[in-house]
Amino acid sequence: MLKAGIVGLPNVGKSTLFNAVTRSHKAPAENYPFCTLEPNLGVVTVSDPRLDALGDLLQIRQRIPTTIEFVDIAGLVQGASRGEGLGNKFLSHIREVDAIVHVVRCFEDPDIAHVTGAGDPVRDIEVVATELILADLEAVRRRREKISKEVKSHDKHALAENQVLEKLEAHLNAGKPANTAPLHKEEHDLLIHCGLLTDKPTVFAANVKESQLAAADTDPLVKPVREYARTHHACETVVVCAALESEMADLSPEEGRQYLAEVGVKEPGGYALIQAVYRLLGLRTFFTFNEKEVRAWTVPAGTTASRAAGRIHTDFERGFIKAERVSCADLLKCGSVANARETGHYSHEGRDYVVRDGDVLLFKFNV
Repeated sequence: MLKAGIVGLPNVGKSTLFNAVTRSHKAPAENYPFCTLEPNLGVVTVSDPRLDALGDLLQIRQRIPTTIEFVDIAGLVQGASRGEGLGNKFLSHIREVDAIVHVVRCFEDPDIAHVTGAGDPVRDIEVVATELILADLEAVRRRREKISKEVKSHDKHALAENQVLEKLEAHLNAGKPANTAPLHKEEHDLLIHCGLLTDKPTVFAANVKESQLAAADTDPLVKPVREYARTHHACETVVVCAALESEMADLSPEEGRQYLAEVGVKEPGGYALIQAVYRLLGLRTFFTFNEKEVRAWTVPAGTTASRAAGRIHTDFERGFIKAERVSCADLLKCGSVANARETGHYSHEGRDYVVRDGDVLLFKFNV
């Protein structure tokens, strides 16, 4: 299962947000730095209206959504790349995730201690970003040192890798994250041994107070975060009120909708964040059904039909024969499986067919 790590300075609302998106109270959310020591793990369902629409059409009650795992990671402080705070432990936990949710405190509250004494969202981002960049610089230097003998002996692969590492080192030294480096795919593939932290896809979560939600787009603390994230990290920013989201975790869906309406918000920030992470990871959803259940599955973009079959069971991939395919949109439009077949919307696909978002698949296999 793919993992998204929630990171940021201490006391910015990471654990509160984790509890909200996972609809749990696993993570302690106290008003002091490092109340989270070990990572908390939680599985989050990815809401998809197509799943319910298919269930209704097929008259199947059990509907199983796809999932992403969120990880609440201890707060980072200045000097983490040199082992300050929980530095080395913190960095190792980030290396284990597939994407980063960087929580930024965009509210003022004298009752909630700020680790640097005063709130400045852009400065807070730069503290975390700098530590991750410094850690990556050290990883690049170690790698260059490791391959130095091969470089001196003019090994073709080592020379190519060293050239890319040299280019990346200059980029990182300029204070820029690895994921904004102007590298071709072939160059990027040579960095596999570095375990770069700033190469991970990132989304920023601007954590605000409930009173800021209605006018969040023009909020003086949120606007610079959006601008900085777009300019320096080439990524999006999602506005959330972690405290409100955490309170909503204990409400029914109907109560939650009423609560949001009262504060002038259309959808939960936690939902928008989950969707943003889903897009960030470049994921695709396909659907399967039988007489008992209709289910959503997650695969990376570019996944073939045989690999998608393997997500369900290894035997499906091993004995793959073909996949019957219809798009969810076409099936819903046709109104029934029989009508979709009769009107030619079903097709038979081989093992190398690349799965598209919204495909409804029936795998044929023989083991």
